[in-house]
Amino acid sequence: MKLRKKREPDTVPVAGLSIYDPVHLGMFADGEGVNIELIYRNILMAGEPGAGKSVGLNNVVAHGALCPDVSLWLFDGKQVELGLWREVADVFVGPDIELALQRMEALQAEMDRRYDELDRVRRRKITHTDPIDVVMLVVDELALFSVTMGSKDQQEQFVRILRDLVARGRAAGVIVVAATQRPSADIIPTSLRDLFGYRVAYRCTTDSSSDIILGRGWASQGYNAATIAPEERGVAYLLAEGGIPRRMKSAMLTDADIYGLVDYAQHIRTSGGHSAA
Repeated sequence: MKLRKKREPDTVPVAGLSIYDPVHLGMFADGEGVNIELIYRNILMAGEPGAGKSVGLNNVVAHGALCPDVSLWLFDGKQVELGLWREVADVFVGPDIELALQRMEALQAEMDRRYDELDRVRRRKITHTDPIDVVMLVVDELALFSVTMGSKDQQEQFVRILRDLVARGRAAGVIVVAATQRPSADIIPTSLRDLFGYRVAYRCTTDSSSDIILGRGWASQGYNAATIAPEERGVAYLLAEGGIPRRMKSAMLTDADIYGLVDYAQHIRTSGGHSAA
Protein backbone atom coordinates (compact mmCIF):
# COMPACT_ATOMS: atom_id res chain seq x y z
CA MET A 1 0.00 0.00 0.00
CA LYS A 2 1.56 3.22 -1.18
CA LEU A 3 0.51 6.84 -1.41
CA ARG A 4 0.56 8.22 -4.92
CA LYS A 5 2.11 11.49 -5.92
CA LYS A 6 -0.25 14.16 -7.18
CA ARG A 7 -0.65 14.43 -10.96
CA GLU A 8 1.56 16.94 -12.72
CA PRO A 9 -0.36 20.16 -13.53
CA ASP A 10 0.42 19.96 -17.26
CA THR A 11 -0.91 16.41 -17.69
CA VAL A 12 -4.57 16.92 -16.76
CA PRO A 13 -6.80 16.89 -19.85
CA VAL A 14 -10.08 17.19 -17.90
CA ALA A 15 -11.19 19.60 -15.22
CA GLY A 16 -11.77 18.56 -11.65
CA LEU A 17 -12.19 20.15 -8.28
CA SER A 18 -9.32 20.72 -5.89
CA ILE A 19 -9.24 20.08 -2.16
CA TYR A 20 -8.08 23.69 -1.94
CA ASP A 21 -11.51 24.74 -3.30
CA PRO A 22 -14.44 25.27 -0.90
CA VAL A 23 -16.56 22.21 -0.17
CA HIS A 24 -20.29 22.71 -0.79
CA LEU A 25 -22.46 21.20 1.96
CA GLY A 26 -25.86 22.74 1.35
CA MET A 27 -27.68 25.92 2.34
CA PHE A 28 -28.03 27.96 5.51
CA ALA A 29 -31.48 28.89 6.81
CA ASP A 30 -31.09 32.42 5.37
CA GLY A 31 -30.48 31.09 1.86
CA GLU A 32 -26.71 31.51 1.84
CA GLY A 33 -24.74 28.58 0.45
CA VAL A 34 -22.74 26.48 2.90
CA ASN A 35 -19.24 26.41 1.45
CA ILE A 36 -16.43 25.48 3.83
CA GLU A 37 -12.66 25.49 3.40
CA LEU A 38 -11.71 22.00 4.50
CA ILE A 39 -8.01 22.16 3.68
CA TYR A 40 -5.96 22.40 6.92
CA ARG A 41 -9.10 21.55 8.91
CA ASN A 42 -11.11 18.53 10.07
CA ILE A 43 -14.85 17.95 10.34
CA LEU A 44 -17.01 15.97 12.76
CA MET A 45 -20.58 14.97 11.88
CA ALA A 46 -23.01 13.27 14.27
CA GLY A 47 -26.68 12.71 14.85
CA GLU A 48 -29.24 10.02 15.56
CA PRO A 49 -30.05 7.36 12.91
CA GLY A 50 -32.20 8.79 10.13
CA ALA A 51 -31.27 12.40 10.88
CA GLY A 52 -29.41 12.88 7.59
CA LYS A 53 -25.80 12.49 8.68
CA SER A 54 -25.04 10.24 5.72
CA VAL A 55 -26.41 12.87 3.36
CA GLY A 56 -23.98 15.46 4.72
CA LEU A 57 -21.10 13.00 4.76
CA ASN A 58 -21.63 12.08 1.12
CA ASN A 59 -21.26 15.73 0.11
CA VAL A 60 -17.80 15.83 1.67
CA VAL A 61 -16.78 12.50 0.16
CA ALA A 62 -18.10 13.60 -3.25
CA HIS A 63 -15.85 16.65 -3.18
CA GLY A 64 -12.83 14.52 -2.27
CA ALA A 65 -13.64 11.98 -4.97
CA LEU A 66 -13.76 14.73 -7.63
CA CYS A 67 -10.36 16.09 -6.61
CA PRO A 68 -7.39 14.59 -8.50
CA ASP A 69 -5.19 16.04 -5.74
CA VAL A 70 -6.85 13.91 -3.03
CA SER A 71 -6.00 10.40 -1.89
CA LEU A 72 -9.30 9.08 -0.55
CA TRP A 73 -9.13 6.76 2.48
CA LEU A 74 -12.53 5.38 3.49
CA PHE A 75 -13.17 3.51 6.75
CA ASP A 76 -16.71 2.17 7.00
CA GLY A 77 -17.53 -0.17 9.84
CA LYS A 78 -20.91 -0.97 8.26
CA GLN A 79 -19.32 -1.26 4.81
CA VAL A 80 -22.45 -0.09 2.95
CA GLU A 81 -22.56 3.63 3.80
CA LEU A 82 -19.34 4.52 1.96
CA GLY A 83 -19.37 1.43 -0.23
CA LEU A 84 -20.75 3.36 -3.22
CA TRP A 85 -17.46 5.30 -3.33
CA ARG A 86 -15.24 2.24 -3.07
CA GLU A 87 -14.21 2.26 -6.74
CA VAL A 88 -12.57 5.68 -6.37
CA ALA A 89 -11.01 5.08 -2.95
CA ASP A 90 -7.27 4.60 -2.64
CA VAL A 91 -7.88 2.73 0.62
CA PHE A 92 -11.13 1.10 1.72
CA VAL A 93 -11.54 -0.57 5.12
CA GLY A 94 -14.70 -2.37 6.17
CA PRO A 95 -15.50 -4.04 9.52
CA ASP A 96 -11.94 -5.22 10.13
CA ILE A 97 -10.20 -3.67 13.15
CA GLU A 98 -6.83 -5.27 12.38
CA LEU A 99 -6.78 -3.89 8.85
CA ALA A 100 -8.02 -0.55 10.15
CA LEU A 101 -5.09 -0.34 12.58
CA GLN A 102 -2.61 -1.29 9.86
CA ARG A 103 -3.86 1.47 7.62
CA MET A 104 -4.01 4.01 10.43
CA GLU A 105 -0.42 3.24 11.42
CA ALA A 106 0.65 3.57 7.79
CA LEU A 107 -1.02 6.97 7.54
CA GLN A 108 0.54 8.09 10.81
CA ALA A 109 3.97 7.07 9.46
CA GLU A 110 3.30 8.97 6.24
CA MET A 111 2.33 12.05 8.25
CA ASP A 112 5.60 11.84 10.18
CA ARG A 113 7.55 11.43 6.94
CA ARG A 114 5.92 14.54 5.53
CA TYR A 115 6.79 16.55 8.63
CA ASP A 116 10.39 15.39 8.39
CA GLU A 117 10.47 16.65 4.82
CA LEU A 118 8.83 19.96 5.73
CA ASP A 119 11.40 20.42 8.47
CA ARG A 120 14.20 19.63 6.03
CA VAL A 121 13.08 22.31 3.56
CA ARG A 122 12.13 24.76 6.35
CA ARG A 123 8.44 24.92 5.55
CA ARG A 124 5.40 24.98 7.83
CA LYS A 125 2.84 23.17 5.69
CA ILE A 126 2.08 21.46 2.40
CA THR A 127 0.54 23.70 -0.28
CA HIS A 128 -1.21 23.24 -3.62
CA THR A 129 2.11 23.54 -5.46
CA ASP A 130 3.57 20.44 -3.81
CA PRO A 131 3.54 17.28 -5.99
CA ILE A 132 1.79 15.14 -3.40
CA ASP A 133 -1.80 14.29 -2.62
CA VAL A 134 -3.75 15.57 0.33
CA VAL A 135 -5.14 12.57 2.20
CA MET A 136 -8.83 12.67 3.12
CA LEU A 137 -9.44 10.11 5.85
CA VAL A 138 -13.16 9.42 6.26
CA VAL A 139 -14.31 7.32 9.22
CA ASP A 140 -18.01 6.49 9.16
CA GLU A 141 -19.52 5.06 12.30
CA LEU A 142 -16.64 5.92 14.55
CA ALA A 143 -18.18 3.91 17.39
CA LEU A 144 -17.67 0.60 15.58
CA PHE A 145 -13.89 1.13 15.54
CA SER A 146 -13.56 2.84 18.91
CA VAL A 147 -15.85 0.84 21.22
CA THR A 148 -17.39 -2.12 19.40
CA MET A 149 -15.01 -4.14 17.21
CA GLY A 150 -11.87 -5.85 18.46
CA SER A 151 -10.28 -5.82 21.89
CA LYS A 152 -10.16 -2.88 24.26
CA ASP A 153 -6.47 -2.40 23.46
CA GLN A 154 -7.23 -2.27 19.74
CA GLN A 155 -10.04 0.21 20.26
CA GLU A 156 -7.83 2.45 22.39
CA GLN A 157 -5.04 2.25 19.83
CA PHE A 158 -7.43 3.29 17.07
CA VAL A 159 -8.60 6.32 19.08
CA ARG A 160 -5.00 7.29 19.94
CA ILE A 161 -3.92 7.29 16.31
CA LEU A 162 -7.08 9.08 15.20
CA ARG A 163 -6.53 11.80 17.80
CA ASP A 164 -2.92 12.18 16.62
CA LEU A 165 -4.01 12.50 12.98
CA VAL A 166 -6.65 15.09 13.88
CA ALA A 167 -4.22 17.03 16.07
CA ARG A 168 -1.17 17.01 13.80
CA GLY A 169 -2.28 16.05 10.33
CA ARG A 170 -3.56 19.31 8.91
CA ALA A 171 -0.29 20.98 7.93
CA ALA A 172 0.96 17.66 6.54
CA GLY A 173 -2.00 17.41 4.20
CA VAL A 174 -4.12 14.96 6.21
CA ILE A 175 -7.81 15.85 6.61
CA VAL A 176 -9.97 13.79 8.99
CA VAL A 177 -13.71 13.48 8.41
CA ALA A 178 -15.39 11.55 11.23
CA ALA A 179 -19.05 10.62 11.63
CA THR A 180 -21.15 8.75 14.17
CA GLN A 181 -24.79 8.10 14.97
CA ARG A 182 -23.92 7.70 18.64
CA PRO A 183 -23.03 11.21 19.93
CA SER A 184 -22.05 10.25 23.46
CA ALA A 185 -19.09 11.17 25.65
CA ASP A 186 -17.47 7.75 25.32
CA ILE A 187 -17.53 7.99 21.51
CA ILE A 188 -16.64 11.69 21.21
CA PRO A 189 -14.60 12.72 24.26
CA THR A 190 -14.05 16.44 24.68
CA SER A 191 -10.31 16.06 24.06
CA LEU A 192 -11.08 14.70 20.59
CA ARG A 193 -14.09 16.86 19.72
CA ASP A 194 -12.29 20.13 20.42
CA LEU A 195 -9.67 19.29 17.78
CA PHE A 196 -12.25 19.45 14.98
CA GLY A 197 -12.47 22.86 13.32
CA TYR A 198 -15.93 22.08 11.93
CA ARG A 199 -18.68 20.27 13.84
CA VAL A 200 -22.07 19.39 12.40
CA ALA A 201 -24.90 18.32 14.72
CA TYR A 202 -27.88 16.63 13.08
CA ARG A 203 -30.98 15.78 15.09
CA CYS A 204 -30.13 14.37 18.53
CA THR A 205 -32.33 12.81 21.18
CA THR A 206 -31.12 15.02 24.06
CA ASP A 207 -29.71 18.46 24.74
CA SER A 208 -26.53 16.90 26.13
CA SER A 209 -25.98 14.90 22.93
CA SER A 210 -26.18 18.13 20.94
CA ASP A 211 -23.61 19.73 23.25
CA ILE A 212 -21.32 16.71 22.92
CA ILE A 213 -21.07 17.50 19.21
CA LEU A 214 -21.08 21.30 19.17
CA GLY A 215 -19.57 22.05 22.58
CA ARG A 216 -20.81 22.56 26.08
CA GLY A 217 -23.41 25.28 26.59
CA TRP A 218 -24.60 25.81 23.03
CA ALA A 219 -27.92 24.05 23.61
CA SER A 220 -28.83 26.40 26.46
CA GLN A 221 -28.14 29.33 24.13
CA GLY A 222 -30.68 28.08 21.61
CA TYR A 223 -28.40 26.09 19.32
CA ASN A 224 -29.86 22.71 20.13
CA ALA A 225 -29.97 19.85 17.63
CA ALA A 226 -32.54 18.08 19.83
CA THR A 227 -35.11 20.68 18.70
CA ILE A 228 -34.77 19.67 15.03
CA ALA A 229 -38.00 17.93 14.03
CA PRO A 230 -37.79 14.26 13.00
CA GLU A 231 -39.14 15.07 9.53
CA GLU A 232 -36.38 17.66 8.95
CA ARG A 233 -33.92 15.13 7.58
CA GLY A 234 -30.63 16.71 6.60
CA VAL A 235 -31.12 19.77 8.82
CA ALA A 236 -28.26 20.44 11.22
CA TYR A 237 -26.29 23.05 13.13
CA LEU A 238 -22.83 23.82 11.74
CA LEU A 239 -20.18 25.25 14.02
CA ALA A 240 -17.06 26.67 12.40
CA GLU A 241 -13.88 27.73 14.16
CA GLY A 242 -14.39 30.89 16.17
CA GLY A 243 -18.05 31.28 15.19
CA ILE A 244 -21.50 30.41 16.44
CA PRO A 245 -23.62 27.49 15.22
CA ARG A 246 -25.73 28.16 12.13
CA ARG A 247 -28.76 26.17 11.06
CA MET A 248 -28.31 24.55 7.64
CA LYS A 249 -29.74 21.88 5.38
CA SER A 250 -27.48 19.43 3.61
CA ALA A 251 -27.58 19.16 -0.17
CA MET A 252 -29.24 15.91 -1.23
CA LEU A 253 -27.37 13.21 -3.14
CA THR A 254 -29.34 10.15 -4.20
CA ASP A 255 -27.68 6.79 -4.86
CA ALA A 256 -28.11 7.48 -8.57
CA ASP A 257 -26.33 10.83 -8.15
CA ILE A 258 -23.46 9.08 -6.35
CA TYR A 259 -23.10 6.43 -9.07
CA GLY A 260 -22.87 9.20 -11.65
CA LEU A 261 -20.29 11.08 -9.60
CA VAL A 262 -18.23 7.90 -9.14
CA ASP A 263 -18.12 7.37 -12.91
CA TYR A 264 -17.09 10.98 -13.46
CA ALA A 265 -14.51 10.82 -10.67
CA GLN A 266 -12.97 7.69 -12.20
CA HIS A 267 -12.69 9.53 -15.52
CA ILE A 268 -11.05 12.55 -13.91
CA ARG A 269 -8.62 10.50 -11.84
CA THR A 270 -7.65 8.16 -14.67
CA SER A 271 -7.20 11.02 -17.12
CA GLY A 272 -5.21 12.92 -14.51
CA GLY A 273 -2.85 10.05 -13.83
CA HIS A 274 -4.48 9.12 -10.52
CA SER A 275 -6.31 5.82 -10.46
CA ALA A 276 -7.85 4.19 -7.41
CA ALA A 277 -6.22 1.20 -5.73
